[in-house]
Amino acid sequence: MRIVLIALTLCAAGCAMTPPAARKPALREAAPVVASALTSAASPWPTAAWWRAYQDPTLDALVMRAFEGSPGIAAAEARVAAARQAAKLTGAALGPQVQAGADLSRQRLSDNGLISPQFLGFNDYNQADLGVELRYSFDWWGKQKAQIQASIDEARAKEAESAAARLVLAAAVSDAYFGWQADQQRLVYARERLDAMQRLAQVMERRVEAQLDNADTLRMTTYGLATARENILSLEGSARQRVVTLAALTGVPIDALPALAPRPLPRVAAGLPADLSLGLLGHRPDVVASRWRVDAASQGLIEARAAWYPDISLRALVGLSTVDLGKLLQTNSANPSIGAAVNLPLFDGGQRVARHGLRSAQLDAAIATYDDAVLGAVREVSATATLAGTLAAQRHEREAQLAANESLLASAKSRVAAGTGDIRPQLLAALQVNTTEDSLAQVDLAALSADIGLRRALGGGYHATQAVTTENAP
Repeated sequence: MRIVLIALTLCAAGCAMTPPAARKPALREAAPVVASALTSAASPWPTAAWWRAYQDPTLDALVMRAFEGSPGIAAAEARVAAARQAAKLTGAALGPQVQAGADLSRQRLSDNGLISPQFLGFNDYNQADLGVELRYSFDWWGKQKAQIQASIDEARAKEAESAAARLVLAAAVSDAYFGWQADQQRLVYARERLDAMQRLAQVMERRVEAQLDNADTLRMTTYGLATARENILSLEGSARQRVVTLAALTGVPIDALPALAPRPLPRVAAGLPADLSLGLLGHRPDVVASRWRVDAASQGLIEARAAWYPDISLRALVGLSTVDLGKLLQTNSANPSIGAAVNLPLFDGGQRVARHGLRSAQLDAAIATYDDAVLGAVREVSATATLAGTLAAQRHEREAQLAANESLLASAKSRVAAGTGDIRPQLLAALQVNTTEDSLAQVDLAALSADIGLRRALGGGYHATQAVTTENAP
């Protein structure tokens, strides 16, 4: 019977010591990004302060003020600080523990208790204890290490998320600022167009009075005047709205914003880094954060698998105990103890299996999130880069249109100066030049917005502070 009981015990222990099979996450890699419309020259990766490449001090001041005043950035930095402290707390809780304790109590023995005070010769007594205890659990299966590493990986993920928040904020401020600059330039064109339309309306009014043209031509000119005025109102409203957006992004009242002055929009050149497919995973903060979370989930699975192995802990106590307070510090009051404990739950109702299944599902979710972030990054870079290339080609055609319209305007002016033509072709040609200049300003703004989007898609100068790997993943 003893042999049977021993065999059953060993069999149960063997089953308890058999964890699920180990697994290593399979992560998606970045596919090559193809943007055939881009220029062949390779561009460098964005720098950390990528907005400074536009060489606009006002933009620099707006971005820095946004970093200082944004509640979103403050919240992200607070999450980073909390994650770092959580990592420290996890490490501290899993190390050796030393505790000192002192206890003094006075107790009266019951006259009707198990041992009568008459045999002891007293009813009341003091109990004094003083000691130092050491506890330490051996981490032979990597459970404690996995807990610490998971906390560290989570803190690193929070740091990457904070960088992503700063990148999004800087891009939003840049977009709003350059949108305001474009509105100012387009307002100049819109007012010039209104002036030309007014001059044309005066000419048409005199021709109608002289019965050289019918009234419909004047009505069409009047419609053009109303459209030009409406365009000015729309651009003024857009400029005001962008100022409101800048104030909201920077977290200051409108009157506290840096003085905004019209400036020409900076020209941008389309291009992608040569090592795009290889470097994208380390330059995108959202992708890096997702990768750290995969590592954290992998460490959680290691911790769950370690539950199939025994926990071995060591306990040592150096203490003094006495019922006579005056003898507490005497050597014969010492009661040291030392011991070791082995804990292995043989049957726990399936808790370990369920916990391992939960950690495995969390790892699957982290892998899926990472894969989605990689695909999203590739799509964003490809789409934005292709748009940038298309806008560069579109600008080339708009420049050709502008050159042709300027040539027509010069010819019309020369005819008017020579007295061989009236003012109407000159005014109409001026309107054509004005319309083309306005459309060119819109293309420039779209190209600049695409460039900002491309810098954001390329990570905005972010570099992972630590190498992200899953070599030790279960």
